[in-house]
Amino acid sequence: MLRIAVQAKGRLFEETMALLGESDIKLSTTKRTLLVQSSNFPIEVLFLRDDDIPQTVATGVADLGIVGENEFMEKEEDAEIIKRLGFSKCRLSLAMPKDIEYPGLSWFDGKKIATSYPVILRNFLKKNGVNAEIHVITGSVEVSPGIGLADAIFDIVSSGSTLVSNRLKEVEVVMKSEALLIGNKNMSDEKKEVLEELLFRMNAVKTAEDKKYVLMNAPKDKLEEIIAVLPGMKSPTVMPLAQEGWCSVHTVLDEKRFWEIIGKLKGLGAEGILVLPIEKMIV
Repeated sequence: MLRIAVQAKGRLFEETMALLGESDIKLSTTKRTLLVQSSNFPIEVLFLRDDDIPQTVATGVADLGIVGENEFMEKEEDAEIIKRLGFSKCRLSLAMPKDIEYPGLSWFDGKKIATSYPVILRNFLKKNGVNAEIHVITGSVEVSPGIGLADAIFDIVSSGSTLVSNRLKEVEVVMKSEALLIGNKNMSDEKKEVLEELLFRMNAVKTAEDKKYVLMNAPKDKLEEIIAVLPGMKSPTVMPLAQEGWCSVHTVLDEKRFWEIIGKLKGLGAEGILVLPIEKMIV
């Protein structure tokens, strides 16, 4: 039985539970307790505060954890990164009052910076030769300059709207963060086998993201040109139609280039283009 520690609430919790659900790991959410066991997979989920997850995994209380990279780097616990999950993206940045001109990192020399991430900030300042005072705060860091508690802040930035509402501007991005799957370094071989199956399922879900399954009717005399514009996983599937001179083409397209490619296909005479979502993809 693998034990995985996840955040008990918030955006990271919601996206983690969605990933587990899409990986067909059934968990009872009607009556959530500290520890919930899956009904169809040898895994149990331990719900914790995000800043407790790195230590819980490093000490072996949990075998795995899903945690923000920012918390993992801040805690400096001895666990390994198994997989980058690509969601809950944000950045850790230095911000200062928007009415003050920013000449560069030298501005922070001798200043007081409020943050909930003193380890990451201290390492960054040391690396860049900046001598600033770090004021550790748990809570609403962004209000610190406005009430005279600090000259600047170092905090998580997603959209930047919180900075704007507090009359601050982002001036230095120190690190980018996303959700990580981390693991204990001393897992047994039996648990590693379960982990491999879990990764197989997660990879199938993640690979399918932003992909569309596309079917179309194509004139045979344009088939080579149509195939040339299709950046599918491999060669597309081509099947003859009952109507002479036509065939059916099946492929997978990346959503980022979807409309560009569809336009080219229409220009080459493709008709009856059908687009379907992909739930999972095994490559």
